[in-house]
Amino acid sequence: MNSGEHTPDESDVAFHILAYLNANPQAQDTLEGIVEWWLLDQEIRQQTENVKQALADLAARGLIVVRMGTDSRVHYSIERSKKTEIDSLLKHWPRSD
Repeated sequence: MNSGEHTPDESDVAFHILAYLNANPQAQDTLEGIVEWWLLDQEIRQQTENVKQALADLAARGLIVVRMGTDSRVHYSIERSKKTEIDSLLKHWPRSD
């Protein structure tokens, strides 16, 4: 591989570093700080969005119940009446491995 080529993982990391610096132009840190704070922060933000979308999809499909808790926060739980359907979905869930 020549010096101009990057593996997908390296390209993803480079993208996230550049995106963080673009959003926070005054930022500067060490290698360790970048790994611990910048990239972790971006991973958390992306995973939060992924979880939000997954929960919305599962709720729209009626597989989970969404309710407001006594703590004024939204809580999610399984729709027990759909257990057979959920068992079947999980058994045949698409797997990437």
